[in-house]
Amino acid sequence: MPKKRSRPKRRLRPVLHIFCEGKKTEPNYIKGYLDTVFPGNRSMEVIKVEPTKKNTPKQLVDEAVKMKKNSPAGDVFWAVYDRESEQKHSSSLHVKAYNKAKGNNVEIALSNVCFEVWIVLHFEETAGPYHCYDDLRKKSPLRSHLPDYDKSDSNIFRKLEDRVEKARERAVILNRNTKSGADPAWNRPYQWNPYTDVHKLLDAIDAFSDNLKKSK
Repeated sequence: MPKKRSRPKRRLRPVLHIFCEGKKTEPNYIKGYLDTVFPGNRSMEVIKVEPTKKNTPKQLVDEAVKMKKNSPAGDVFWAVYDRESEQKHSSSLHVKAYNKAKGNNVEIALSNVCFEVWIVLHFEETAGPYHCYDDLRKKSPLRSHLPDYDKSDSNIFRKLEDRVEKARERAVILNRNTKSGADPAWNRPYQWNPYTDVHKLLDAIDAFSDNLKKSK
């Protein structure tokens, strides 16, 4: 009886996993971005905004690390969360989250004080600093540009789509200016206010999708 030929093993595509603190704003924005720049992801599912009920920096990093230990070596992991006020997320909590992420090759996209700093940058530069979301809502130009802004708006990306590149440029300038004016001893994102890493996450999504297209 002839031996059965073994089928070559199908090479699994790497996956980019994203864990978000917010249940609405961040996932809605990121999913909107994905639908625009990488529409094929809907069928391929290689970039995933993972469902999670966790909502603190340390918990999100823990979730990412846990999944990473049971995932193929090529998978990439990001945790997306806000600095928030000291009363809500203490500096010690951010230290633990930061150290665990870096120790396990989990990337962080942090916004200080909140994700809305990134949204403001779609319209103009901002200097802050802000103490919390409510403070940003009062002091920043967010209300003048988006008077009906709602954190649960599922179409938030569509309203900002044409301004993303300017937001990226302004984020680089914002971070550089914030760091240059901060205490020289401060060397971590949660210490810089205002600040955002969201553009770095978008760059990672772009690079990840481009690599997949080239590998086809």
